[in-house]
Amino acid sequence: MSLYVALQMDPIEHVSITADSTFRIGLEAQVRGHRLFQYTVDQLRYDEGRVIARGRPVTLRREQGNHVSFGAWAEADLSEFDVVWLRQDPPFDMAYVTSTHLLDRVHPGTLVVNDPFWVRNCPEKLMVLDFPDLTPPTMIARDAAAIRAFRDRHGDIIVKPLYGNGGAGVFHLDPEDRNLSALLELFAGISREPMIAQKYIHAVSKGDKRIILVDGEPVGAINRVPQTGEARSNMHVGGRAEKIGLTEREYEICKRIGPVLREKGLIFTGIDVIDGWLTEINVTSPTGIQELERFDGINAAEAIWQAIERRLAAQGGVAPRHPSGAATVG
Repeated sequence: MSLYVALQMDPIEHVSITADSTFRIGLEAQVRGHRLFQYTVDQLRYDEGRVIARGRPVTLRREQGNHVSFGAWAEADLSEFDVVWLRQDPPFDMAYVTSTHLLDRVHPGTLVVNDPFWVRNCPEKLMVLDFPDLTPPTMIARDAAAIRAFRDRHGDIIVKPLYGNGGAGVFHLDPEDRNLSALLELFAGISREPMIAQKYIHAVSKGDKRIILVDGEPVGAINRVPQTGEARSNMHVGGRAEKIGLTEREYEICKRIGPVLREKGLIFTGIDVIDGWLTEINVTSPTGIQELERFDGINAAEAIWQAIERRLAAQGGVAPRHPSGAATVG
């Protein structure tokens, strides 16, 4: 089955070929005989009944400094693709939300991964609220008095933007920290959104585990260890990835949430677990598959494409699409 695949992502010429998950997914697509077309979200538009993207065919290779070759610029009707990947990085703002509304108009005739309706309705820090017994004590609020009362109840807390990413804006506040009021004022001054507060889990110093799930099934995990004196383990802010397996508790978490992810068409997800507590379910642009492959030899990209191909086969298969190149729009 040769597929015509669009990658909606940040500029592919700037990605890290040793870390970027979308790049690895693209490489695996080529191995399977699929053809790639890449565009950035600012080149996506709705135009008189059609959803169109301006981009270029791409060929990828794992060659530092020469990892992508581009074809000619073209305007492509996304309904002519078999698969569109929704893979631009957050922030999860109204520009991001708007792109999901546009992609809704071609899905599921064109399979969008992950399902844009559920990407929009399952933000990383909100979807965990469906599983309160699996998560640490959590509050989502804008009211400063409520957040202070939450800290009074739980002592050490983490406060972070509700729609942030990559560890940006994450603060660890202990019971004696005098910066809570100033921090809340700062957040209130730059955003009208609520914040999320969670009880601080001291075991984070030993690592924050990223578990990769494909179509609701766990395929492996990496441990992200924060730098000394740092509360954040995100690799964007210097966290160190380590080889690790899954515990019985973590398999139980996956068993609980897996069917929900599968039902919602969230084929590629990454959950964050600290000391047995679920803290986030990442559905927008999860990462970690290259590190997992290096540590354990697990080809998560292959598993992802197998899941996509199964879904397409269940829908009745696909017809060949534009074998000579991009679907151009006149």
